[in-house]
Amino acid sequence: MDTGLIVVKAARDDEAHVWFVESSDLPGLNLEADTLDTLIEMLPGAVLDLIEEGALDGGASFAGRDVPIELIAHAGTRLRIPVAT
Repeated sequence: MDTGLIVVKAARDDEAHVWFVESSDLPGLNLEADTLDTLIEMLPGAVLDLIEEGALDGGASFAGRDVPIELIAHAGTRLRIPVAT
């Protein structure tokens, strides 16, 4: 994490109808929300809480800085092709 960038990967759980953090550079980051926009809104507060709790070695080096958070989201869908008659 030399650049200070925190990368978060989010995925959609279609059965539960939520977006969730699938993985991240920040250990312990576990969030879910009904919409991707809501998940994005929740990220800064959750990241700050974890940094303050010491989730990152050298977390104090973030003091007074803007920390970029990059969210990568993926979702899938299906298409059924009708059989030609």
